[in-house]
Amino acid sequence: MNFLKRAGWRLAAQLGKTVTLTGLFFVICTLVLSGFLIQAAAARAADDAKESVGAVATMQLDLNALINSGKASKNNGATPGTIGAGGDLHRNLVDRICGSSVVTRCNYSTDSGAKPTDRMKLYEPVPLPAGRKDDGLDFFKADGVRDLDTLSAFRNGDDAIVSGTGIKPDSAADVVVIEERLAKANGLAVGDRVTLRTGNAPIAGQEPDTRQFDFVVGGVYRSGTPDSGSYVPAMTHPANQIYVTPEGGSKLLGKDTAADGGVVKSATFTLRGPDDLDRLKADARAAGADLGIFPLTVNDKAYKTLVGPITRTAAFAGLTVGLVAVAGTAILALVVASNLRERRSELGILMSLGEKKPKLLGQHLVEVAACALVAIGLAAAGSQILSQAIGDRLLAGEVSSARAQGASDDGAPDPGAVNGITSEDDGEQVEPIDRIDIRTGPADIARIGATGLGIAALATLVPGIRVLRLTPRDILSKGN
Repeated sequence: MNFLKRAGWRLAAQLGKTVTLTGLFFVICTLVLSGFLIQAAAARAADDAKESVGAVATMQLDLNALINSGKASKNNGATPGTIGAGGDLHRNLVDRICGSSVVTRCNYSTDSGAKPTDRMKLYEPVPLPAGRKDDGLDFFKADGVRDLDTLSAFRNGDDAIVSGTGIKPDSAADVVVIEERLAKANGLAVGDRVTLRTGNAPIAGQEPDTRQFDFVVGGVYRSGTPDSGSYVPAMTHPANQIYVTPEGGSKLLGKDTAADGGVVKSATFTLRGPDDLDRLKADARAAGADLGIFPLTVNDKAYKTLVGPITRTAAFAGLTVGLVAVAGTAILALVVASNLRERRSELGILMSLGEKKPKLLGQHLVEVAACALVAIGLAAAGSQILSQAIGDRLLAGEVSSARAQGASDDGAPDPGAVNGITSEDDGEQVEPIDRIDIRTGPADIARIGATGLGIAALATLVPGIRVLRLTPRDILSKGN
């Protein structure tokens, strides 16, 4: 008799056992498919996050590497050692690196200072207290920036332009943006010209740099930090924070801008993802950068913050898939073995009538596979809703843990920063992904189908191998 017909008659005759076996397969396939769907959704979310956030690579001076390289000016006994020209990161070099194909956005800044002049005086709402010595911080804090909007104070709304425009990559070299209180104290408005002196401190034995440079007020901004009502050094007062272009900042540092466009303190390059760092390094070397002295380090904090919880959720789902598959195979193998023992008389009679052992095993495999196929169809129909519920619950727990961890880590130094210094343009502040988008596609159905049938085959063949080693006499006389 055809073993396929026997399998069909058996499934119909033993309907209770058929339903039980199908239900067991349904539970296994549903859990496994849910794990697959959660993993697939997490992978899609991670890819989307990589494109939207990317990773930020920072280039800045490694002072220890400069000293070890011998390129720093050394102490000769008469004058102290200085960083020297070997520690200058030139703007033209950074511009060439910005042209790399893996860079989606770049920015750089120059930390500088500026001495006041008759045409622009410091804002000092509270005079120096009587009997207190001048602390020597009577100058402006002048930051040279490529794009003012990328600074965190302007991104998060603490500071805002109230007239004119901020500094952009295409701004004129002599543009300056000043604070509203400073503008009122000096009677300045957008379009007025001001004069500033270089603010770099002279090296011992050298005359101070008294050069002056003219700037045009391109914008006025309002700082979110009010006056404290008590005396503070002029440089630390928020109203004395001015912004110039990187070229303007280089001039105020006393650096030559004719040949190399000036100097920058640090440069940041936004990449599509952390994997692009090697390509960026290759492009930087080709542009002439010494990555020993000016290393490139990736700050992928935003990307990790965004995808950390959903990645851990996917890892848990993957572990669940493995455990369910192994446990399901073991349980089904025990069920099939028990069924084979109950059907020992049937097996012995069929073998005594000349039925081939592989066909007997094939009959059991068809029975189990038929139950598996029905279970796979039911699991495919209902797994998306269940997977969404499970995924949302797991992800909510991971997001809560990530936010608590983030709150405890606020203010901790960035381990990826050179010399322990974190660049201000370190990427957008982001919240973890808190929603998982479950989708069931043909590939997922094919994957669970292959897994379910694989479990069915293992659960049938492992205990069924004993059938191939028995004779009809052994089966009918010994039972087991």
